[in-house]
Amino acid sequence: MDSFLFTLLSFLIALAILITVHEFGHFWVARKLGVKVLRFSIGFGKALWKRTGRVDGTEYVIAAIPLGGYVKMLDEREGEVPEQELARAFNRQSLKVRSAIVVAGPIFNFLFAIAAFWIIFVTGDTGTRPLVGEVERGSAAYSAGFESGDELLTVAGRNTPTWETAVYALLTESGSDEALPVLVRDQEGQEVLRLLPGASLMDLSEDGRILNGIGITPKRPTVLPVIGQIVSGEAADEAGLKPGDRILAIDDQPVSNWNELVSQIRERPAQEVTLELERAGSRMRLPLRIGVREEGGKRYGRIGAGVEIPDDLYDQYRTEIRLGPVEALGAAVVKSWDMSLFMLRMLGRMLTGQASVKNLSGPISIAQSAGKSASYGPVYFIKFLALVSISLGVLNLLPIPVLDGGHLFFYLIEAVKGSPLSDEAMMQGQRIGMLLLLALMGLAFYVDISRLLG
Repeated sequence: MDSFLFTLLSFLIALAILITVHEFGHFWVARKLGVKVLRFSIGFGKALWKRTGRVDGTEYVIAAIPLGGYVKMLDEREGEVPEQELARAFNRQSLKVRSAIVVAGPIFNFLFAIAAFWIIFVTGDTGTRPLVGEVERGSAAYSAGFESGDELLTVAGRNTPTWETAVYALLTESGSDEALPVLVRDQEGQEVLRLLPGASLMDLSEDGRILNGIGITPKRPTVLPVIGQIVSGEAADEAGLKPGDRILAIDDQPVSNWNELVSQIRERPAQEVTLELERAGSRMRLPLRIGVREEGGKRYGRIGAGVEIPDDLYDQYRTEIRLGPVEALGAAVVKSWDMSLFMLRMLGRMLTGQASVKNLSGPISIAQSAGKSASYGPVYFIKFLALVSISLGVLNLLPIPVLDGGHLFFYLIEAVKGSPLSDEAMMQGQRIGMLLLLALMGLAFYVDISRLLG
């Protein structure tokens, strides 16, 4: 229950921040260009809190349904406007002014993302070095010559200091049928160019599992089978195991890492075994009766011992990207631009059937991501906010009536024909846009629920 509440709270905080940023863009530009704003609302429906500005007379509202927001401006199409206020009505403004106000919301989403990435680059972004672990025989990576220990340096010319950047670069290029150049540093320290076959990349974007698709498993640290903690009264304690003991074998079957130890113990509930271990430089043997734990109607072995994790275990796998303020600004702009293009390409591929709709994320997936990123720490939550802000900016610029991009599309038609569209044509467009939006939301919910149901 606590986890659910934390996820819900993280989601609501994320929504509140991103909606405020978007609507503030419309609000700020409208005010600067002389248009009167009647209401600035975060959320829809019944007002939970509201206040009227003393200077501007704008009504500021926080409403009950936190799935959006709006800025209501003075407009003759929505009610009678006093003659002395006509110059401040939205519908009386020039095409340039109206377009600037409409596009300001998405632009503020992009500016927010740039600011967020700037903060991350200046304070330091920690990631995992893109080191190759296993390469599946017969896979695309295998045919390209990838080897265990390779470190990805660039993908199609894009620097890849972390697995995150490498995966995004691979996903971005996955829709092309041309060979994909990947520069790596092999175990001998030599830089080698590997060419992933283009045909093997055409259908790898589903669910973002591109590494599995090309046959690469990231390299992970080996955790040695060394006892760290003992649970009092359980099997390990009763057998006389102590922190620092390194398990070498179980019934003469060698154990090389902690995962192997756990696997062997789980498979032998209630069995008597003999452990071979190393303690303080000496080898010894200990009899042990494995305990039992029931889960899902099945019995598993358990001894009540935890692993010892060396402090420097992950040092060789971590990397930190930290930039100066000016360099960080450039990097933040480039990252925001790259992510925007990536999202547009993915949308295009989904529309043309080149990518699965499983790449869509609905409110459920976004809420889960909000909770996870917030639990990892402020840097991860800020990164999550930046990515969602970019997606909001991109989606709102699509030429779908109801969205900002739909309004801009109407203004483009107005610019070409020299006069606004008729009210009837705009109304029809709004209906079509609403249907498209509802269909998209329904599909996103379907994908979310499908994920939950496995």
